[in-house]
Amino acid sequence: MLGLLTIARDSPRIKACRVILLLFLRLQHSVQRIAFRFNANLSKVKDSGRRLTLTKASTTPDVWISFNFSLNDMSNIPILDRNQKLKASNNPGSSTGQTSFDELTGEITNESPAAPAVVSVEQLNRQIRGLIEGQFQLVWVKGEISNFKAHSSGHFYFSLKDSKSQIRAVMFRGYNSHLKFRPADGQEVIIRGRVTLYEPRGEYQIAAEMMEPVGAGALQKAFEQLKVKLKAEGLFDLQRKRAIPKLPQHIALVTSPTGAAIQDMLNVLRRRNPLVKITLVPTVVQGDTAAPKICEALRAAWTLPDLSVVIVGRGGGSIEDMWCFNDEKLARTIAESPVPVISAVGHEIDFTICDFVADLRAPTPSAAAELVTTGREELSNQTNGLQKLLLSHFQKRLQKLRGLLTVASRQLVDPKRKLQDLMQRNDELLVRLQRSMQQWLRSQSRELSLLMGRIPAPKQMLDLKKQSLQSSSRELSYTFRNLLERRQQNFQEAVSLLNSLSPLRTVERGYSVTLHKEKVLTSANKTKVGDSIRIYLSQGSLQAEVKEVRTESMNELF
Repeated sequence: MLGLLTIARDSPRIKACRVILLLFLRLQHSVQRIAFRFNANLSKVKDSGRRLTLTKASTTPDVWISFNFSLNDMSNIPILDRNQKLKASNNPGSSTGQTSFDELTGEITNESPAAPAVVSVEQLNRQIRGLIEGQFQLVWVKGEISNFKAHSSGHFYFSLKDSKSQIRAVMFRGYNSHLKFRPADGQEVIIRGRVTLYEPRGEYQIAAEMMEPVGAGALQKAFEQLKVKLKAEGLFDLQRKRAIPKLPQHIALVTSPTGAAIQDMLNVLRRRNPLVKITLVPTVVQGDTAAPKICEALRAAWTLPDLSVVIVGRGGGSIEDMWCFNDEKLARTIAESPVPVISAVGHEIDFTICDFVADLRAPTPSAAAELVTTGREELSNQTNGLQKLLLSHFQKRLQKLRGLLTVASRQLVDPKRKLQDLMQRNDELLVRLQRSMQQWLRSQSRELSLLMGRIPAPKQMLDLKKQSLQSSSRELSYTFRNLLERRQQNFQEAVSLLNSLSPLRTVERGYSVTLHKEKVLTSANKTKVGDSIRIYLSQGSLQAEVKEVRTESMNELF
C-alpha cells in the first residue's frame, strides 16, 4: 500500500499520525480479530475516492493526514461515516504535550473467543444417538425391502425404501424368530422399531422389533403358503372326501372340555339325537402346544369301538387363537383318519387348513352337531356373542396395558441396545475377517504361482530321475547278487553243520531210535516186560516186545 502524508501545523502530532498509519497496515492482515474503538470524539472523516482525510476539530490548528491506499481486500474493514469527526484531546498528564497512542485510539479490544470444547468421534456419535433415541421413541414405517441379508448369526440386515428415500434397518435374532414369514427383497412391509445410531460407523438405522407384510398379516401369509402346498399334494381334492354317516352310532368330540364349543355341541346332540353315543376326547385348542395335543387326541379317538365320525373344533376367536388348526402335521393327521372327520373351528367367517382337509366343514361347532345328526334346528349364538364381548373387553384392556407399558419403557434404558450393537459389530467384524481370509488366500495363490514358475521343466526333471533310477537300479542289482551269494554260502555251511549233527547220520552208523507209546525211549526203567516197542533203523523199523528189563548203563554193558 502506497501512502502519502501531508502534514500542516501542529507537528507534535506526527507520531500519532504514524501510529494511525501502522494501525491501518495491521488491520489489513488481522482486522477480523481486532475490535477497536476510539475514545476521542470523531469530528470529521472525509473520504473521496481513494483519498481519506482525518480532521481534528478543535481550536488548535487542524492536522490533515492524507494518504492514498489501495482498497483491495478491504471489504471486511469497518468504514467510518463520511460526516463523522475525530476529536483528539490533549493529554494533560503528558510532560511533552503530545497525545499518546492510547489516548488517540482509545481502548483496543483483542479478545480471542473462548476455546471450543473438543470431543472425540465416539463421544459425538454417543451424543447424537442420545438425541435421536430421545426424539424418536417408537415408530411405524412402511416401505419396500432391499439388500436383504440373513446373517449366519441369525440377524436380518436390510434397507427400507420408497420412491424417494431409503433407510437402513436391522432386526435381531430375538425378534425375527417370531416372524411367521420369510422376508425377501422387493417385499413391502410395515415395521415397528426404534430409530438408533450405530456408533462404530456413525450410521443411523431402525432397530425393527415387529414386521408385517403390507396387505396381509404374517399369519395370513403363512396360511396361504401352506394352503397352496397342501392343495398341490391333493389333500383338498373332493375325490378323497368321505360321506358323513346319516345315523352315526358313536361320535367322538375332540375339543377343549372347558370351552363353550363342547357345551353347544352336547346340547344340540342331546336335543336332536339322545340315543347317540358321545365320547369326549379332551385336548387343548389354543397355544403353541395345541396342535400336537390335538393329533394325539385324534389318534386316541380312532381306537374307540364302533366309531362313526369325529368332530374336531373349538369356538371362535382371533386368528392367533385358532392358529393351531393351521398346523401342517395336524392337517396330515386328519387326512390319515380312518373315519370321516368334521372340522368345526370358529365361526362361519373363519377358515382354517383343517376345514379344507376334513371330509366336511361346519360353520360352527353347533352347526357340526346339527350336520352330524338327523334334522335341522336353529342354533343359538348367545354364548358366541358373550365370547366376542369378552374378547373385545380383553383387547381393550390389553391395548390400555400396552399404552402404559410404552410410557414406562420410554423411562427405562433398554439394556439390550448395547448388546445389539455388539452383535451387529460382531457381524461386521466377521465379514471383515472373511474378506481378509479371501485376500490372504489370493496372496498365497499368487506366491504359489510364482514358485511354480521357478520349478524346472518336467521333462528335464524326468530325465534326471530316470538316470538316477537307472544308477540306483544297477547298484541295487549288484548289491543284491553279492548279498545272495553270501547268503547261499552261509546256507550251505549251515546245512553241512546241520547234517553233521543230524540224528539220521547217527542211525546210519548202526544206531537205532526206540519209541514207546509214541515217545522216544531213553531209559529201560520206563518199560516193563510185555510192553510193545517200535525200533527205527536206518532202513525200515521193527515192532518188538520187551522180554526182559535190564537197568545197567551202556558203559557197564560195553
